[in-house]
Amino acid sequence: MIEAVQEAQTGTKSAVVRDARYYELKREIEEHYYDECEMLDTRRFQEWLDTLAEDLVYFMPMTFNVKFGTHEQKERTRLEKDMSWFNEGKWTLTKRAEQIMTGVHWAEEPLSRLCRLVTNVQLTAIEKNEAGQDEVSTRCRFLTYQNRREYEEYFFAGQRYDRLRREDGVWKLVRREIHLPQSVLLAKNLTMFF
Repeated sequence: MIEAVQEAQTGTKSAVVRDARYYELKREIEEHYYDECEMLDTRRFQEWLDTLAEDLVYFMPMTFNVKFGTHEQKERTRLEKDMSWFNEGKWTLTKRAEQIMTGVHWAEEPLSRLCRLVTNVQLTAIEKNEAGQDEVSTRCRFLTYQNRREYEEYFFAGQRYDRLRREDGVWKLVRREIHLPQSVLLAKNLTMFF
């Protein structure tokens, strides 16, 4: 997976052949992403959590301003080695969703109004895992709009590098790496899901 993310980040040519199977899988993944946006925007968190694999890795590195020529090595923090905005699994995401829905979550009372867009979806790997299940790696762009109270507005734009696995005919998110191109977080919090 790390290699697929690095390939996606550097823009090297993917080994994926863009044939009829590619476009059928791409359509399925795009529909999965649109459904995911709808579930999150309408706060149907339990339905969304059901689309996550039990072995999920949900990672959002921090981004730094670095000297020219060192971007690939130093621009983002590393999983399990450096500090990050998110380094979570399904259990942690479940607890975060449950906390939001208690109504006593300081940063989400009143609840934010969110609108998510996902675009530029491309498949970067199509494989079968050891159990014979389909696994697909993707890269895409996202834009998330957040409004809180009367005047608080935030826009989050970035890239996502995902790995999805088909389990019993349903796509499950196995890994999500979120790249937010802000070296300083411009919002007051990161309570939403990307």
